[in-house]
Amino acid sequence: MNNIKVLWVDDEIDLLKPHILFLEKKNYEVTTCQSGTEAIEEVENQNFDIVFLDENMPGLTGLETLAEIKEKKNNLPVVMITKSEEEYIMEEAIGSKIADYLIKPVNPNQILLSLKKNLDHSRLVSEKTTSNYQQEFRKIAMDMSMINSWEGWAELYQKLIYWEIELENIEDTGMFEILESQKLEANTQFCKFVEKNYTSWFDGDEDAPTLSHQLFKKKIVPELSDKQPTLLLVIDNLRYDQWRAFEPIINNYYKKDKEAAFSSILPTATQYARNAIFSGLMPSDMQKLHPDLWL
Repeated sequence: MNNIKVLWVDDEIDLLKPHILFLEKKNYEVTTCQSGTEAIEEVENQNFDIVFLDENMPGLTGLETLAEIKEKKNNLPVVMITKSEEEYIMEEAIGSKIADYLIKPVNPNQILLSLKKNLDHSRLVSEKTTSNYQQEFRKIAMDMSMINSWEGWAELYQKLIYWEIELENIEDTGMFEILESQKLEANTQFCKFVEKNYTSWFDGDEDAPTLSHQLFKKKIVPELSDKQPTLLLVIDNLRYDQWRAFEPIINNYYKKDKEAAFSSILPTATQYARNAIFSGLMPSDMQKLHPDLWL
């Protein structure tokens, strides 16, 4: 594998010789230059993996050089290094999509950390995620064999979805296949749990979950208030992993106060379970009370 090529731009580059020697001992290939103009020429003539760029230089400033580099090679990571902590400089740099922002004086380990973070991020995350799931795998298997409550199954499901999202983009597909196998086993065990306990949920079982026909009364009515309007949004057939995937987008506009699970009645089809949500009735009660509406 080829050495990682680093371009370091600083008008006082001679003072950074110890840092450069440190990186070269770590097998990084470092090219240096002392101005923004030189840096732009180097970027045009060579392929670099990352650029360390001084913000305060005579001639072209770091921000001006950054703009030129991004115009020529938009995907090239650029780490801005500066003595200044002025907010507008940080905002300009961040707005120009820098990879990192370091305040002088920097030490060699800071530079190394930035390199690892920006160039080796995927591999490191993949290895750590795989290691963490391997440790969690046995605990999940043990929990699965001992769960005897609705809350326990809801928590296990959330845990499995967490690992599904974590493992989705890692390089080791074998781990994802192991998780899928574990999810399949969880589905089998959960079905047995529902088969054993479902009827008791309608007979005053204290551990019963909130069911479709109870959802409005138990979860929504307590949130209603004369002081502010309430919007109820029901999204049909939305899986929990799908919710987790776009939750960060929602968080840009709304703050989540709490999250709770409920259990659909069976069958889960729209005419039964969804109508039970809005009517607050079981299907048999709907049929008795509204024979003209029930099909």
